[in-house]
Amino acid sequence: MKYLWAPWRLPYITQSGGTEAVCIFCALPREGKDRENRILYQGERVFAILNTFPYNSGHLMVVPRRHIADPADLDDAESLELLRLTTAAMQAIRETYHPEGFNVGLNLGRAAGAGIVDHLHVHVVPRWVGDTNFMPVLGQVKVLPEDLTETYDRLAAALRAVMGKRGGGGATTTG
Repeated sequence: MKYLWAPWRLPYITQSGGTEAVCIFCALPREGKDRENRILYQGERVFAILNTFPYNSGHLMVVPRRHIADPADLDDAESLELLRLTTAAMQAIRETYHPEGFNVGLNLGRAAGAGIVDHLHVHVVPRWVGDTNFMPVLGQVKVLPEDLTETYDRLAAALRAVMGKRGGGGATTTG
C-alpha cells in the first residue's frame, strides 16, 4: 500500500468545529495581518478569506463581520454586501483561474456539514470538469497544485481590482 502524507490536514480533522472560545471569523479580521490570515478583502460589513482546507485552488469564503449563524439574521445592508462580494469573488476567480463552473453555498449547522457552525459564511468553490478524481474519493486526499500563499497573492490582487471597478470603496487590506 502506498501512502500520501498530508499533515497540513490534521488541524481540520482534530478541530472542535466551532466550539472554540474565540470565533476565528470574528478574531482574524481585527488582527491587522490580512496576508498571514489569508484575508483577501475587507469590506465594511463582510470580508473574503481563503479556506485553509480548500476543495480546490481558489476556494474562498465570504463572511459577515457580525457573529451570526443564520442568514435570516442578516440586515439588508449585510445581505447586499455579502452578495456583492460573493459575485465579485466569482469574477476574480474566473479571471485568475478560469474555472468551468462554481459551487456557491452555505452549510448551515453541523448536520449540513458546517465546520464552523456559529458564524455564517458563504463558500465559493471553483470547479473544473474532472476535478474530482480517485484521490479524494478513494484515498481521502486532495491534491492542490498551488501553495495557499500563491493563491492568496493572485486572488487578493484580482479581488481588489474587481471591487475597485465596482466601486467597492471602504475596503481595507493589511500585510
